[in-house]
Amino acid sequence: MKLYHGSNVVVENPDVTKGKPYKDFGRGFYLSDTIEQAMEMAERVVERVGVGQAPIVTTFDFDESSMTDGSLKVKSFETYTEEWAEFVLRNRDRKTQQPYHDYDIVYGPIADDGVVRQMRRYEMGAITLKELMQELQYPPNITFQYFFGSDMALEKLKFIC
Repeated sequence: MKLYHGSNVVVENPDVTKGKPYKDFGRGFYLSDTIEQAMEMAERVVERVGVGQAPIVTTFDFDESSMTDGSLKVKSFETYTEEWAEFVLRNRDRKTQQPYHDYDIVYGPIADDGVVRQMRRYEMGAITLKELMQELQYPPNITFQYFFGSDMALEKLKFIC
């Protein structure tokens, strides 16, 4: 299967330590199985870094059988659930010891960018975990991401272009 990474540079040799901490599934390398989603992420990166940059999508080949063959520790969330919301909450929480988990690969929905505000509301008791899950859903449709959190996982990616 082809996976795509959106950025402002070609990422030929991904490095999990270069990922930002406190993201949905923790510090790691994030990809999508849709080029449109990767381009959207690349455009967001360019907005942050400024003028003179261009959005770039890097393409990788991934043998998805490694998600089920037992060679890697994998966590999958097939849809928005309370378990997913709690997992995102712990990974995004700056008070939680990081890394929060030891999965090589995590697959699941992308959280909406308003996650920090929603987390504060949940921690203050203003909303329930179920309401948090609903608030974190990425509009307008469910959108998935692949998190690669270890060098063993990154070895399963083959750079294409």
